[in-house]
Parts: sequence; C-alpha cells; structure tokens
Amino acid sequence: MPQAPPSGSNRPSDSLSKDDLKGIYRQMWILRKFEETLLDLSKAGDLRGSLHLTEGQEAGPAGACLALRKDDAITMTYRGHGYYLAKGVNIKEVLAEIIGRENGTSRGRGGKMHVFDPEHGVLGANGIVAGGVPTAVGAAFASWLKGDDSVALSAFGDGAMNQGVMHEVMNMAGLWKLPVVFYCENNLYAEMTSLEASSGVTEVHKRVAAYGFEGVKIDGNDPLEVFDAVTAAVEKARAGGGPTLIEAMTYRTCGHYQLDPGFGGYRTREEVEEWKAKSPLIRFGAVLKEKKICKDKDLKKIEEEAAAIVAEAKEFALAGPIPSVDGLADGVFA
Repeated sequence: MPQAPPSGSNRPSDSLSKDDLKGIYRQMWILRKFEETLLDLSKAGDLRGSLHLTEGQEAGPAGACLALRKDDAITMTYRGHGYYLAKGVNIKEVLAEIIGRENGTSRGRGGKMHVFDPEHGVLGANGIVAGGVPTAVGAAFASWLKGDDSVALSAFGDGAMNQGVMHEVMNMAGLWKLPVVFYCENNLYAEMTSLEASSGVTEVHKRVAAYGFEGVKIDGNDPLEVFDAVTAAVEKARAGGGPTLIEAMTYRTCGHYQLDPGFGGYRTREEVEEWKAKSPLIRFGAVLKEKKICKDKDLKKIEEEAAAIVAEAKEFALAGPIPSVDGLADGVFA
C-alpha cells in the first residue's frame, strides 16, 4: 500500500506559513490543557462519569482539521475533544456542554460523549465504538447527491476496525466512491486489548483493499505528516476519486479512562514512558526550534496562552446554569 510522501518531496505542508506552524503547536497545547482541566473537574466532582482522555495523540486533530474546510463534516469518538476544538467549535461552549450546563453547545443535553455543532460541520462525538463512522459516510453520501464538493472525515480508533458496521459502510463508500476520509488513530490498544490480540491483520490500512480504495500508513505523531496525508485524501475525495483510509500510528500515554493508571496488566510502564518521549508536543516543539521559528521562551509563551484560553473557558462553563428538570425533554421530541 502507498505510504505518506517522504520528507522534502513537495509536501502540502511546505506551503504552511510560520503562523500556521505556530498555530498547530498552539492547538495541540490547547487540547492538552483542556484535558488537564477536564481531569481536574472530574476530581472535583463537577464532571460526572467516565472520562476518556487523549494525551499523546494531539497531532491528529491539529493536523487533520487544518486540512478541512468549515463546511466539511467530521465525526469522532468519545475521545475526540481535539477534533471539535480544532474544527473551530467555541471552546467555552464545549467545556460547558461537557459538564452539563445550559450555556453548552447543546444546552448541556449531549455531554462529553455527544458534542454536536453542525455550524462547524461537527456531526457528533459518539459513545459507541465506530458509531460515528456511518454518520460521516451519510454526510458524504449527501454531498455526493447534492453535487457539492464538501467531504466528510471520521476519526476512530483501531478497535473500530473490528466492528461490523465499519465494513458495511466502507463497502458502500468504496462502491459509490463517496467523498469520505477514514482516519484511524492506531494507538495499538482497543481499550485494554492489544492490536495483536484482536486483529489477524495488524496493519489495518491493508484491509480496505477489499473495498476497492486506497489505504495509507503514516506517523500519527507528526502533525505535518497528518496534514499532508489528510490534504491528499481530501483533494482526492473532492475531485471524485473516492475514499481513503489513513492509518495514523500514535499512542495514548494516559489510561483508557481516568481511573486506569495506564500500565500494569495490559502494558508496561517502560512502554508508556518510551512513547511519552515521542510526544507530539515535544517533537513539534523541537521542529519549530530547528526551523528557527521559535525559541524556548516562545514555546513557553504559546503554552501559557493555551492555558489562559482554557482557564477562561472553565470560568465560563462553571458560571453556566444547570439545566432545569422541567426542560429535560426540550429538543428531544419534534
């Protein structure tokens, strides 16, 4: 199967400005600070239920969403905070939604697993593994019917590749050459089950050959490689070339949910620490320094700016009213 274009071979990312590159770094830090705040809110009791974080996978949303237009549709998993933030959804309203406040994107009715904002093409996070993929294929089908050039992207994990609905909609997308990008964040574990223990073919991009479209494998911890691969897939889809599956190799350096220490039982502390050293934030900060775009003090300033943005969003969210019981059915029935 084709791989991502090698470094230095007329990559789309070569045309990104210095501000674009700093913006990618800022977006990754916003996600990291956002999730640190979610964890704090969970510990304080302001956010109830399980919380699924994405530490170590920040490059995916930052790179992928930069390749999309506002009118392009996107779906993601319950671990998809970075995608709706990078797609442009108001961070204050997102945080309010996650903690169930009236000033959230869906007035607190959707919560952390069902953030929805059609104005920015966000057709929902989803609590079901592979649950958002059919929605994205449906959006691509709608685009195909209307004859416009918008595309849909669905972000999901490697575990989703073993769900029956995934193969049904991939077959449909390949058959009709729908304008959809399947973005698989292969972090090597489906919850707490390793890829080797659940899949006979561990290079998941090879599976889509059965459906007649292209699969590529990339370094999912390099936001520029992500941007290049998604840009190529989006341009192909807009031109009528059909779907692409991108297998983005990455790693979740936190636990599956907030009470999972992340090692012991299904992976070792040494493995986690090895991947922490390959964090997209560390790697891309080094790239910005190498390109002489930022010095250490500039990187620190960007991190502080991200923290301030998230702190302001937290203040907004906590100030929002809790929905009234009398209005729980609002927007549920038509």
